Parts: sequence; structure tokens; C-alpha cells
Amino acid sequence: MAIYDLIIIGGGSSAFSAAMYAGRLKLKTLVICEKRGGTLVLTNDISNWPGIKKTDGLTLTKQIEDHALEYGIEVMDKKVTSAKKSGEHFLVSTDDGRFESKTLIFATGTEVRKLGVKGEEEFTGKGVHFCALCDGFFYKGKTIAVIGGSDSAAKEALLLTQWANKVYVIARTTLHPEPVNAERIKASDKIEVINGTTLREVFGEKKVTGVVLDKPYTGSNRLALDGIFVEIGRTANSDLAKSLGVELNQKGEIKITRDSSTNVIGIYAAGDVTDTKFKQAITGSAEGVHAAYSAYEFLNKKK
Repeated sequence: MAIYDLIIIGGGSSAFSAAMYAGRLKLKTLVICEKRGGTLVLTNDISNWPGIKKTDGLTLTKQIEDHALEYGIEVMDKKVTSAKKSGEHFLVSTDDGRFESKTLIFATGTEVRKLGVKGEEEFTGKGVHFCALCDGFFYKGKTIAVIGGSDSAAKEALLLTQWANKVYVIARTTLHPEPVNAERIKASDKIEVINGTTLREVFGEKKVTGVVLDKPYTGSNRLALDGIFVEIGRTANSDLAKSLGVELNQKGEIKITRDSSTNVIGIYAAGDVTDTKFKQAITGSAEGVHAAYSAYEFLNKKK
């Protein structure tokens, strides 16, 4: 069995930024990911990446991946089923293989958080969605709602105005986007914000026809809709790291230091799976670079 200097678990911008730098540092590197690109591929408007005024997630993630591949890193499109300690090294397993490494980087990202209300599971894919870029096209001329109060919810609503005639934003407390998106929301004649309201139920027949709110809006607790897009945050994919004794915070995010190291020697983490407060593609990429360099320093000290 070949022994790698570094195995990176994850396939998003943080993972491939780490791989790019590890390759530059001549580390024998393997990226194992179930899906390349991560959640960034679902973003159609990126205008906060230095040096690139405007791009989209699919383009940017492909550019980062191609850059990493220039340095001879290996990529395996597999789901990691387990990770365990083996002496001073780590063993990472997939359904059909086992790989040994001196260090690990977790860049495993997050999963969408669900509402947990009546009708959500029943109508998922039939009017309940979790990605505006993926499914917004099906709502041309329709009335829909985004559930959530974050900047991500605001961006989803703005994107959906490309297709829908009317977009409600239903926020449990208040909608609190970044200033530039707050201005865009205010300027849109298609978006209506409903603050201080919680969705209690999704109903319909073969497809969604409306939702039940916890308080009346325009005289009724029932709001007629053709579909909803849920954007209430994400859950960290940290179970593999936890199994190795990596410390998590109360949200299940991996605790990291400024150099992206964890409490377990030889294990690092980067991106949305970490406890970094400000989660952006650019900060995750920086954490990935930190993690790769920290692994490099650790291996050099062992020599």
C-alpha cells in the first residue's frame, strides 16, 4: 500500500485549494471526494473573489481544481466510509479500497438543514426545494417563497426573481442580508418580506399549493404558493473527524486554530465544516492553504 503524505477528504474549493498548495510543496497528495465542486457550484453570482469581478461557482471551482491538478495531485471520486488511526498514520477507507496517509485534511463541508415540518419530506422535489439555481427554472411565472433570514436566503430570493413573478421571503425573526443585497431586495418589485413568522406546514395534493404560517398574514394563516426554497443554514459534515477524536463545537463544527490544525496531531480542517464564524469560499480556500502548509511543516519536523 502506497503511503501518502496527505489525504484531503472533500471536493470543494477549500479541498482543492489545499491540494494545490500541497502539490506545490511536493507532498504526495490524494483528494478523495464523493462529488467535485462542493456547494459553491450552486452559486451563480460570485463577485467577491479578489481579481475576478464576476464569475459563477461552477467556473471558479473548475479553475481551482485544474490549478491543483497542474501539480500532480491524485483525485479519487469515492465516498469515504471510515477513517481511523494506525500507529502514527491514518487509514482512510472507501467501499473498495483503503489508503494510508501521514496527515489528513477534512474539507467535508456541510449538508442543508431541513425545516422538520409536516409536508416537507412528502413534497421534497414536488414543490419543496433546497437550491434555487438547480430548480428555480421550473417556476417561471409562479409564486414561491424562500424560507430563511440570512444573506444566503436573500441571494436565493434575488436569483429566483429571474423566473418567478412573486417571491416571498419568510424569516423567523428578520431578514438580515449584507447591505448590497438588502438594497437589491428593497429595489425589487417582485420580492415581499414577511418578518417574524415561522412556517408550520407545507400542504398540497400532487404538488405544493401552499403553506401554513404560525400567525396570520394579510388575514390568513394559509399562504398560497407554487413552491418553497428552504435556506435556513447547514449542518457540518464532521462525523468522520469526530470518530478520530477531533474536537467539535456545540454546532458540530470542527474546532481549528489559526493555522487550521485541530486538537489531534496530524489532522487539519478547512472550509464550512470548521468553526470559523465568517464562511466564504475565499476564507475556506485560505484555510485550505493554511492546512496544507501546516501539514508540510509537521512532516518536515518529523524528518
